[in-house]
This record gives sequence, C-alpha cells and structure tokens, in this order.
Amino acid sequence: RWVLSLECKGSRNFLSALRRAVEVDFKDKDKHKSQGLYLLTTGIPDQETHTVSAYVAEVCRGLDFQLHVCLFSVTQGTDSSGIIPARYANPQETASAFKEIVQAANGRFHWFGEAGIFESDDIASIIAEMEKAKNYSQKCAFLVESLKQRS
Repeated sequence: RWVLSLECKGSRNFLSALRRAVEVDFKDKDKHKSQGLYLLTTGIPDQETHTVSAYVAEVCRGLDFQLHVCLFSVTQGTDSSGIIPARYANPQETASAFKEIVQAANGRFHWFGEAGIFESDDIASIIAEMEKAKNYSQKCAFLVESLKQRS
C-alpha cells in the first residue's frame, strides 16, 4: 500500500527498504498463507551480498515468504538521475549477487533490459516443463511404435 505513494528517488539501501517492508508492513503476516515481495531494481544493493543474503534467509525462515527480484539492465552510460551508487558492479556481477539473494529467499530471479529477457526463473521452469513433456511424448511414441511392430 505505502509503495503507491512513493516516488522514484534515493539510493540502493536495500536492507533499509526490506526492513521497512517486512517489519512494518507485514505485521499481519500471521493472517496470510503466503507473502511475496518484488524488488524492481537497476543495480546492486549498497550492502555486501552476503549480508543481504543472511538477513533475507533469516526473514524467510519459518515463514511462507519469498523475495523475487526483477533486474532491469539499462544501456551503459544512461544514468539520468545523476545519483552515484555507493557500490558499483557490472551487469553480470549484479545478476550473480541477486541470484544469491533470491536463493536465500526461496524466490525467483528475472533479468531483462531494453534488448529483451536475459534470464528468468519462470521461463526456465516453463522450458524445463516443455522438455519433460517432449521427452514423455517421445517415449510414448516409441512405445506405440514398438507395440505396433509386435502385432
């Protein structure tokens, strides 16, 4: 609810924002079966990845709570806000950090940019399901053919 009133500004103080969301706005978490939070970001958190992962793992422990990350990679050199991050990482390092954080949170990771989707846990799951279905179909076809040859 409070997110709708926010304006895009500030830093990448991930821990402060997560604490606010988890400790204040999820106070009725016992009334809900599951909770999820989506982080929409363009860069790495100000804090070290292992610190964020440890906090996220503790928050998620014992709750049905997942943190999902949507990382948007902007074209190099386009920082229209003029904000210099406290911590810098290239896109691959940023993606790796968020993958680690998402694993600690039992969440999903999505990475996209102006060129399209670079990586998505949801798409990877769909592709894996399609591969299973294809393999199953091939086994069924083989079984049908072998039964036809026996008759």
